[in-house]
Amino acid sequence: MASITRLAAASVALGLSLSGLAQATNPQISNSRTSGNSSAKTKAPVALTPQQRFVIDTVEMAVELPESDPQDRLRVLSSAATTIAPVDRARAKSIWREAAEIESELIRSGKTPVVSVMAGGQADCLAAQSFVENLPPEAVLRAEQSLIGAISSCSKHTLDPASRKLDAALEKKVVAPRALMAAMEAQGTKSIWSQQHFEKMFSALPDPHESSAEAENFVVTYAQMAGAADPDAAAKAGLQLVDWLGKMNDSPARSKTIRMAGGAIKQVLGERGYQQALETDPVANMLLHNADQKQTVERVRKPVVSVLAAIERNGSDQSDRLRTLQPAERAREAAAHGFASGTGGDKVEAARYFDMAFAAADDVWDARSKQINAAAVVQEVGEAAAQVNSTNALIRAQKLRDSSAQAIAMLAVARVVASNGIVR
Repeated sequence: MASITRLAAASVALGLSLSGLAQATNPQISNSRTSGNSSAKTKAPVALTPQQRFVIDTVEMAVELPESDPQDRLRVLSSAATTIAPVDRARAKSIWREAAEIESELIRSGKTPVVSVMAGGQADCLAAQSFVENLPPEAVLRAEQSLIGAISSCSKHTLDPASRKLDAALEKKVVAPRALMAAMEAQGTKSIWSQQHFEKMFSALPDPHESSAEAENFVVTYAQMAGAADPDAAAKAGLQLVDWLGKMNDSPARSKTIRMAGGAIKQVLGERGYQQALETDPVANMLLHNADQKQTVERVRKPVVSVLAAIERNGSDQSDRLRTLQPAERAREAAAHGFASGTGGDKVEAARYFDMAFAAADDVWDARSKQINAAAVVQEVGEAAAQVNSTNALIRAQKLRDSSAQAIAMLAVARVVASNGIVR
């Protein structure tokens, strides 16, 4: 409670002192002074605008909040670094370094990071190299997005160790198709390493039931890389892929993926080569024939929250209807109504809707599950409130029950201020 009070007071003070912040400076982004004789010119420190000071102070307060869950800490650090980078690059780099260490530790402990600073190429190359060198081969699939980022942004430092890790993983039948494709492209698609590992990948396909979520990634990798392979090797790999897909549980999604694989094989081999290949594998031939039957994949419809709908209802009290909704939908709809009311000039009604939105966001966070992205809900509520009143949104964010939720909402406010300026 004391920390909430302290942070709320800090944000109030921040709001009250905005007019005097134009002359504030940040030594981390100040221009260095010219050394030498007395005639050398000295550049004045870079003055921060109130908007920049708001962003920096909010990011620092968010980063200082404790998170017991390393996944939450990683999410906060990644967002904080991206938010502060345009204003203070040096501070962003220090935050990225901490985030990279957490990401690496999560992967080594058997967990898949919820976000990846490696994937965005945000970590420096020495950190990326250390990450790859310390990665267990059996963890390459969990670290796939991170590996792709490390290879893409720091190939000079990471390509060789990443290639060795991917090779060792293949020996254990752990296949990360997109990371392998990134390594092949970096090595050169016609290089000996790439040609060998293209064949090796489709000869070491993992358990089809445990890896069904990766099916489309294997098809995409085949489609991208088979054109550079020897035709016989491309035909063999394509048939191995279709046979592997056929071992998955029958479903519209499986049929769609088999059709995609067939189309990729035909494009690489041509019609004649395609037919000749199928003659050598009756099972693949049957699977492709059956998959040609038209099937549709059922899609689960998700509720869509429309700001336009909220604007159309603006002026009529929606509180009773909102209370009947599930917390996530209630949070989003109340935030949309708060935005519509606030930008329409009714700040009192907007405050009432934002009270409901932040309360619902608390409920969503407390009942977090894989089905609902609680962080996205909290972020959406924070962004909507920030577009109506920046300082008020920051105070509301600081009053959320969980410190991780507080940090996520605060950073959402900071991002809106960074883009749109301070709104009162």
